[in-house]
This record gives sequence, C-alpha cells and structure tokens, in this order.
Amino acid sequence: MNRRTFLATAGAAAAVGLAGCGAAGGSLSETAYDVGMVHNAFQPVEFEASVGDTVVWGNSGSRGHSVTAYGNMIPEDAAYFASGGAASQKEAVSNWPDEGNVRPGETYSYTFEVPGEYRYYCIPHEAAGMKGTVVVTE
Repeated sequence: MNRRTFLATAGAAAAVGLAGCGAAGGSLSETAYDVGMVHNAFQPVEFEASVGDTVVWGNSGSRGHSVTAYGNMIPEDAAYFASGGAASQKEAVSNWPDEGNVRPGETYSYTFEVPGEYRYYCIPHEAAGMKGTVVVTE
C-alpha cells in the first residue's frame, strides 16, 4: 500500500473514531501533509518527490502562510505554482492576502510533472527566511 493511501485510510479511520469528541478545529495531524508551515519556516526545508507526485503543504501554525514559487527558480518547462492559483509570482504577490492565504489548519497541494528543483517561499514571511525547495526526480 502506498504512503498516501495508507495515510488517507488511517486519517479517515481516526476521524470516524474521534467524531463528536470535541477536538479543536483548525489543527492538522503531521501525517496529513508532507511539508509543514509553522512560525516562519517550512518543515522540512527541502523535500524530495518523484515526477507525478502530489506534495501537500499543511499549515499547523497560528498564522496565515503562502506557498509561492519563485518564477525564475523552477524548471524552464514547468508550470508556475502558488497557493491561490496565481499564474505568476507577480500575480501571487499582487493578490496576497485575498488569494493564496493558507490559513491555520488548511492545506495546499500541487502535483509536479517536470523533474528539477523548485524554490518557493511564503509571501508574508520571506524576509524572516521562510523559504523551501522541492526536488523532483524521474
């Protein structure tokens, strides 16, 4: 069984088992995402995926974050990606925070189709060093 299928099955079973227990809304289990967004950091800073993999970022912190690709730091043939669906880095920055804000307890996912190195950052926390890399292999 692949990791995502296992996590989805385990997560669904846990959700059924906890239904009605009054758990606080907005919290995410670390198994619900590949890259966490906490304070001013992505954890892990570098994540490796294979072509065709969907990477999930999860905001387990207490403030909004973004996942925003550096337009000039992704493979030449790759499509641009950003939470909120912007078509370019300029558009993502212009639309923040109305679009692209991954709120506490929410996730953002993107499927990588082209191998290479993808550098990205969080718009409001870039100056604090909130940057990451996804390395996509064949």
